[in-house]
Amino acid sequence: MESKLDEARERSRRVWDAMAPGWETGRQDLWEFSRPISEWLVERLDPRAGQTILDLAAGLGETGFLAARRVGETGRVLVTDFAPRMVAAARRRAAEFSVTNVECQELDAERMALESACVDGVVCRWGYMLMPAPSAAFGETSRVLRPGGRLALSVFGAPDRNPWASLVGRILVAERHTPPPAPGAPGIFALSDPKRVQELLAGAGFASPELAEMPLTWRFPTPEAYWWLLTEMAGAISPILRGLTSEAQGTVRARFAEMAQPFRAGEGYAFPALCLNVATRKPA
Repeated sequence: MESKLDEARERSRRVWDAMAPGWETGRQDLWEFSRPISEWLVERLDPRAGQTILDLAAGLGETGFLAARRVGETGRVLVTDFAPRMVAAARRRAAEFSVTNVECQELDAERMALESACVDGVVCRWGYMLMPAPSAAFGETSRVLRPGGRLALSVFGAPDRNPWASLVGRILVAERHTPPPAPGAPGIFALSDPKRVQELLAGAGFASPELAEMPLTWRFPTPEAYWWLLTEMAGAISPILRGLTSEAQGTVRARFAEMAQPFRAGEGYAFPALCLNVATRKPA
């Protein structure tokens, strides 16, 4: 079992290493979409001056950078990801934001190389849902948190509330380019059920959480801009699309254009999106 988890982790690491250049190139558009989520998470985390905050599966680290402004010069934020190229991109992003009290480092959220009870708060935007063993990740999160420490996280809601991702996923399954996702398998919708999130948190010893749905709109000025997101930034979907023949890609794009008609806005798209935001704490 552990060997299969290790294989899954390594596959995911390779995928997100490959996604790092796209995330860095598209950083401004991504931040425009994701900023309300990050602001909600940091507000619920409520970092204080002098505290140590851990940003897990941080990508380019923007959520952690918001927290860094709250902890001040006497505090610090660990911006972490298990993909080396994503960590390198986060360091460059930190320079753009002029954040100096941040350490960017590689870290596996399921097996953290950190001492127990060493951080005051943990934040994770869109990370836990992609982890092969989220129960292990929540357990590790609890371990490194000090008593009374806070956790704020965000995952994507149900597929029907996120057509920007679910439509193309359905097409890829229908065209037999990928199998249907196995129940409980990591993926963008793996933690879309609030009950499962609550069960995982309870299993790791966290207090009863606050759960809040956050509806958003993801805008793309052209169909090409949306396709670029899918091929350069969209995690597990990207390698599938990149591996298709030009003919197969054309079929997927044609089917998608038909199914996405309700979301056309001008020359491009305006897709509804829904995130499930969660805030909890480790009992004192």
